[in-house]
Amino acid sequence: MSKHVCWTPYCVVMLALCMFSSGGAAVEPADDVWPRGHYPLPQYSDLIGQMYVVQVREDETLVDIAREHNVGFEEIRIANPNVSIWAPRPGTEVLIPARHILPDTPREGIVINLSEMRLYYYSSPGVVETYPISVGREEFATPVGLTRTTVKVRDPSWTPPRSMREEAAARGEPRPEVVPPGPDNPLGRHAILLDLPSYLIHGTNQPDGVGMRASRGCIRMFPEDIESLFDRVPAGTRVNIIDQPFKAGWSEDNVLYVQSFPQLEENVGSFEPVRNALDVVALVTFEPNLNPVADRRLRQLVENPNGLAVPLRGPIRPSLPVPD
Repeated sequence: MSKHVCWTPYCVVMLALCMFSSGGAAVEPADDVWPRGHYPLPQYSDLIGQMYVVQVREDETLVDIAREHNVGFEEIRIANPNVSIWAPRPGTEVLIPARHILPDTPREGIVINLSEMRLYYYSSPGVVETYPISVGREEFATPVGLTRTTVKVRDPSWTPPRSMREEAAARGEPRPEVVPPGPDNPLGRHAILLDLPSYLIHGTNQPDGVGMRASRGCIRMFPEDIESLFDRVPAGTRVNIIDQPFKAGWSEDNVLYVQSFPQLEENVGSFEPVRNALDVVALVTFEPNLNPVADRRLRQLVENPNGLAVPLRGPIRPSLPVPD
């Protein structure tokens, strides 16, 4: 009798669960002294964090769970495709996709990965922080490029762009030319300006939208996350805005992990995603070809991206030296 391998999106999620839990029991995050979003920067690995499972509490939405566990809207949604966003049943197990492959870019300053909708901040030697973000929607796509932070503003005013005021007026909902600080201000209470005209990293008065393509190009964060960064990010900090929908990296035990996200809509058709993923893997393995099992798994993850950092059954990295 032949054996059949299940490669449906649901089975991929369940396989990921099996790879970090045992006996079917829910795995809770380990007690830790690190503040929210902070991780030790690995010396011989590209992975930070871990995946774990929590249970839905009474009157709790998936969005509530995402915010509590430093995860964005799309991250929690695609990691739990069979769980209701707004009315999950109490007791339902929810996968928290809190394991991340560090982006393939210099590990300094702030790195923003648009497809992942996640910000990384290399805040001090041996430390990396990461937080979910919102980025520009398709018609207002956040630009890729290298910039830096400039001015920081507490309790900023907001000047709606003319196009937005005109659209609002056409709907019979005229907007003021300037929105003062307060609960109606979409910038929230903290804003970090970038050396790109009209682009900011800021908070929000609509935190349920963090982790979605919801802005006109700016980077939105949960209020508690931007507040944490605000006093610690100095002016002149390097900000590298990249787009890596597929990432690959090594674990400390020399296993190759991959992580796949949906392409940004405006980039669909601009490159072949499977070819891109194969090239990314080849760069870290120095091998041009995968074995058939790994190749099938990679193609499934690219065609059904779920944002989970999972092992790719394939190349094993040679042992690395143990630091003194």
